[in-house]
Amino acid sequence: MQFLVLLVVLLVLTAIGFRMGRGRALQVGGPKARALHSLPNYYGYYVALWCGLPALLLIALWLSGEPFILHAVVVNALPADARALPPAQLSLLMNEVRQLGSSGNYQHASGDIAATAAEQYRNLRIMSFGAMAVVALSLAAVGCLLGLRRIKPELRARNRVEGAVKVFLIASSTVAIFTTIGIVLSLVFESMRFFRMVPLGDFLFGLDWSPQMAMRTDQVGSSGAFGAVPLFAGTLLISLIAMVVAVPVGLLSAIYMAEYAHPNFRSVAKPLLEVLAGIPTVVYGFFAVMTVAPFLRDVGGAVGLTIASESAMATGVVMGIMIIPFISSLSDDVITAVPDSLRQGAYGLGATRSETIKQVVIPAALPGIIGGILLAVSRAIGETMIVVMAAGLSAHLTANPFEAVTTVTVQIVTLLVGDQEFDSPKTLSAFALGLVLFLVTLVLNVVALNVVRKYREKYD
Repeated sequence: MQFLVLLVVLLVLTAIGFRMGRGRALQVGGPKARALHSLPNYYGYYVALWCGLPALLLIALWLSGEPFILHAVVVNALPADARALPPAQLSLLMNEVRQLGSSGNYQHASGDIAATAAEQYRNLRIMSFGAMAVVALSLAAVGCLLGLRRIKPELRARNRVEGAVKVFLIASSTVAIFTTIGIVLSLVFESMRFFRMVPLGDFLFGLDWSPQMAMRTDQVGSSGAFGAVPLFAGTLLISLIAMVVAVPVGLLSAIYMAEYAHPNFRSVAKPLLEVLAGIPTVVYGFFAVMTVAPFLRDVGGAVGLTIASESAMATGVVMGIMIIPFISSLSDDVITAVPDSLRQGAYGLGATRSETIKQVVIPAALPGIIGGILLAVSRAIGETMIVVMAAGLSAHLTANPFEAVTTVTVQIVTLLVGDQEFDSPKTLSAFALGLVLFLVTLVLNVVALNVVRKYREKYD
């Protein structure tokens, strides 16, 4: 709460700096500010940047270095016997100190040392925040004054402001790129550790998946089997069922709304259809478990079929319903983007509306439609919540949609639930599965984007 108040005060000072900078520019610019190089608002933005940017940078640096400094100070203040603890125990003690210091509930401390250290940690945090607030606000005030002093008619305020914005955009892009690289490297490094324990061929082509392993050498337990083919098969089966449901419904609804529907109906129906994309996936999971799965089980029992409570069919159907807006919206956009001259030419040759759609519009929009379908496939492959709630946990290598199967995402969630040690093949296998899933969805997205790009180049 205190940090939020500090940000609000800093924002108010920045707004005041903008008003003062704009007013100062109008004063030095002469009648109607004709002597100014830039518009008066740019001078306001210039002063606002001087006011807010240095203070925000100081706060970011302060918050980045504060935990390390406080940790070192509190550890040095501990008694000698506490500092002599093994690193693991000392780390646990400091975690307790940080939690108690943040909450202020010293009565739940495991000992007098933890309570004293927690109180010291809390006092240091309060002092640190107070010093940070004073320095940041003082820096904002000094920056505002410096910005006002630099305002002159010949100041190229627009160039300075646009340069600062450009630097901010470059920094944001760099952060996004390095974040992506960090995600990929974390998957690659942990997967390499896994493949040192389990051969790559056994993982990619093995037919048995049972990651349970004995935790100790003297413990009776499984040695583990890490053949991921049943997981890939289950993921493919559920995704195939989802696309069988989503592609016809989504594509036909897009054709109707783009070619047949009245504009008034389209203005209402399209937003309602796209509402499906905004429903949380956990709601779809409840729908699959409570409605679709019992319905399919009852229907199967009526006709003599045995359908499991957690079946690939129920999961795939609900996932297909979720994906319908992706295909419908993208297909509708590419169909409406087809030049109207192609339709008029077909009509001029005597083609009916249905013939024009089948022989002219759909072939012209096919690259974009395929790109939308590929993006929907990658969305289905990466879906987690629905399959966690509605699919099974046991890995069965089967093509029967009425049986329970598991998927890559379900196993990743299962393997990483709870406290885990990241030094066993069981836990590290989740990173290998995540790497495979990442590569598959990446390839699908790249192919889809290339297909859509070729379509756009053709008709732009």
